[in-house]
Amino acid sequence: MMDVFYVSVDVGTGSVRAGLFTSDGCMVCTATCSLEMNQSEPHFYEQSSRNVWESTCSVVKEVVSGVKNREQIRGIGFDATCSLVALDGALSPVTVSLSGEDNWNIVVWMDHRAEVQAARINALSHPVLRNVGGKMSLEMQPPKLMWLKEHVYESCWKKARHFMDLPDFLTFKATGSLSRY
Repeated sequence: MMDVFYVSVDVGTGSVRAGLFTSDGCMVCTATCSLEMNQSEPHFYEQSSRNVWESTCSVVKEVVSGVKNREQIRGIGFDATCSLVALDGALSPVTVSLSGEDNWNIVVWMDHRAEVQAARINALSHPVLRNVGGKMSLEMQPPKLMWLKEHVYESCWKKARHFMDLPDFLTFKATGSLSRY
């Protein structure tokens, strides 16, 4: 019987890491690639989905390079920060940046531009907030989406057709499917 392997990908704030694991959980090898970050304003942190995907492909290729038969690779899993990716109807990047550059189409988890929007949500004291620990963090997607609609309506909100959490974006890129189930 041939050995089987699983690939694990973790996209963090500053880098993408991949690991190749055996079926019993032993790590065979790892690879890391740095990510670009844009800070267009104080407390505004943006990344490029193209850069994230290219870096992801690079580390995955590196960790599987020693596997003789690709059929030995049984699965891949993605984990990432709570970052928001904006894409248009053609699934191309749409800016989230005040700079207007489409390359910067990810609002990174640590971006705090949506502080006012989070406070407005929390002031409602809506029962749904019990599902998120009683309070909406400004690092969660709803305040970020509100900020985009209120501050970059023309350059982002009107153009975007897809807003995805970063792990959903990675799954979409790996499979070509927009299904999140």
